[in-house]
Amino acid sequence: MDRQPGLSARSKLTLSYLGFLMLAGALLLAVVWVFLLRYVPEVIATTPGRPGPGDVPIYIPDRFELWRAFAPKATAMLGFLLLFGLVGGWVLAGSMLAPLTRITNATRLAANGSLAHRIQLEGREDEFRELADAFDTMLARLEAHDAEQRRFAANAAHELRTPLAITQTLLEVARNDLDRDTGELVDRLHFVNTRAIDLIEALLLLSRANQRSFAREHVDLSLAAEEATETLLPLAEKRGLTVETSGDIAPTVGSHALLLQLTTNLVHNAIVHNLPDQGTVWVTTSADPGTVVLTVENTGEKLTPQLVATLTEPFQRGSARTRTGHPGVGLGLAIARSITEAHDGTLTLTPRPDGGLRAVVRLPAAPPPTRLTDPTT
Repeated sequence: MDRQPGLSARSKLTLSYLGFLMLAGALLLAVVWVFLLRYVPEVIATTPGRPGPGDVPIYIPDRFELWRAFAPKATAMLGFLLLFGLVGGWVLAGSMLAPLTRITNATRLAANGSLAHRIQLEGREDEFRELADAFDTMLARLEAHDAEQRRFAANAAHELRTPLAITQTLLEVARNDLDRDTGELVDRLHFVNTRAIDLIEALLLLSRANQRSFAREHVDLSLAAEEATETLLPLAEKRGLTVETSGDIAPTVGSHALLLQLTTNLVHNAIVHNLPDQGTVWVTTSADPGTVVLTVENTGEKLTPQLVATLTEPFQRGSARTRTGHPGVGLGLAIARSITEAHDGTLTLTPRPDGGLRAVVRLPAAPPPTRLTDPTT
């Protein structure tokens, strides 16, 4: 990578260490010089008289002579500090910037598409270690997200190719067999085309939920649950199921259309994955401090925790979906999870001990309305 003209970070750190060391050395020499001046008089006074036979002559240098002796040593010391500061600062700066070099190399690998690389910085828990660990965590999430997007794209392409292939086959059969009843052909084409449209609309809804591109308003989750239940009640009665709704007011903030779609998907999933006859669906809402809860339960076959953990993945179908006569597009629970996450909530799926599924949605509760006080009171 070509850098702009100028000093590198290592050079700047080296010069910073050098400048600090030179300043400290100069201050230390200045203190030594001032300390020496305290013991050297500016003018040397002599006493009259001749020295006695036992006296030893004492030589006291003046300040100029002291400076001539002190200056070369101080200059040599500053030169040594200059050389030591350059070498030591360069080595120390390189040691300090080594973790950043590893992080930079990992960033370049990630930019080139290699998300499997990890820094795994050794050493004690310092700021560089925290930065490297945070970067490794980000790479792990990006790798998982990239793998999920690849699977989603492959599954979506497969799902979209199926109705197109069926349509092409039906058209070729009709072209080769001109005496074939066109009414049956039109009905089958209509069914296949409807399925393709449903899949495309589900993909668009999933993309909208993931992008969080919607206006937020106050929504009562209990009213959305009642509306979804009433809409799907004919389907439940057709399958001989009983739908029970109960609960309290559950105010939250979000998109009414998306939250209604969330509730509809959960109730629809509970209906189509139920017992063949005499099954039950329970839809309840509740409000906890700071949280509203929507719970949708249904009877059905016993599910394993491993299977339930995969149901929110796109195009993952439960074991009974292919035998219910209502195949769907495999995006119902995936859309429900995306809508829940777009509203800063959580969707939890757990198997019921007696068979069936329990879906629990927790969303942030709407803040209480502010009361306007009358200034005349």
